[in-house]
Amino acid sequence: MTTIVYLHGFRSSPASAKARQLRAAVDRLPATRRPKLHIPALTHAPLAAAAAVAQWVDANARNDDLTFVGSSLGGFYATHLAERYGAQAVLINPAVHPARDLAPWIGVQTNLYTGEAFEVTPAHFAELEALAVARIARPERYFLLVESGDEVLDYREAVAHYGGGWQYVRGGGDHSFTDFAAQIPPILRFAGVS
Repeated sequence: MTTIVYLHGFRSSPASAKARQLRAAVDRLPATRRPKLHIPALTHAPLAAAAAVAQWVDANARNDDLTFVGSSLGGFYATHLAERYGAQAVLINPAVHPARDLAPWIGVQTNLYTGEAFEVTPAHFAELEALAVARIARPERYFLLVESGDEVLDYREAVAHYGGGWQYVRGGGDHSFTDFAAQIPPILRFAGVS
């Protein structure tokens, strides 16, 4: 069975536009071709977020053809989990160095979809460092999608980090990855959905 796990970004949720678009695309597939799709709500604590996804995979998809799809911070988690499980990963404007890039966000933050307040502390940065993958083991298992107009993260860091993997670099756009809907068919093909 093909399983896709979509991981949202910082201050986001399963109600994000990309999560909803992916869910709708999968739901439109004929039942015989439809992959199992899991879109969890990730806690703001990095180690707990990664552990919860791993627990779900162990219970529900351990022997499946597994692809993680992650946006921004979710891309960072997708990389960690893909390396852990020997799975594939699709990364959308991923955070490569979140312990550094999230430093300005220390303090109380609000989830953009749920309104939940949470606090980012120095401990979160240590947890992110613990999850970091210095070098991906098998680049061919990765599909990177970045837009050069990303105003939050430097797309060139992702291009370098995932060198040797499949890459789609689009000029313009922004951190939300404006071309996402058009890239859903290639994402599904990469995950093994015909």
